[in-house]
Amino acid sequence: MQTISPQELSDLLSQGKAELIDVRTPVEYREIHIEGARNVPLDRLEPESLVAQRNGRSDEPLYVTCKTGKRGSQACQKFIDAGFDRVVNVDGGVDAWESADLPVVRGKKTISLERQVRIAAGFLVLVGALLGLFVHPYFVGISAFVGAGLMFAGITDSCAMGMLLAKMPWNQVRDCEGSTCAA
Repeated sequence: MQTISPQELSDLLSQGKAELIDVRTPVEYREIHIEGARNVPLDRLEPESLVAQRNGRSDEPLYVTCKTGKRGSQACQKFIDAGFDRVVNVDGGVDAWESADLPVVRGKKTISLERQVRIAAGFLVLVGALLGLFVHPYFVGISAFVGAGLMFAGITDSCAMGMLLAKMPWNQVRDCEGSTCAA
């Protein structure tokens, strides 16, 4: 899979020679994104449809970004699996772009999904422990279930709680200023 540095992509974007999609959630995109990037969340990404929308430019590379590069890599693999191999992941994602002091568009600040997962998991573990201590010992099973879920997330590098939280109303954006992320 090909990658490109933020600086190299910045040069291409400034010359109008690159099409960039951002596969983060609409809320993450609203908070900060690279100017000119179009938001197509990973869970809604349909490579065939996106390539068809490129109007005969399928021979030109499509650049993909996310927060750190991991979801961008997953998106690139979706394109490759769909038969489109002219896809390039931005090395380090928006975090690397911002660290390189390249221009970004800033919007409304929100609590990241990672923090939301930590808050929810911590709350469920605390509630399970307290209910197990004061109500019935079986409630400790809540804490055990959350712990097992966190272990599974670490082993598989996927997070069901994060995916669930991403679909919650407070993590939806009604308007993404012309991008494809309208909820």
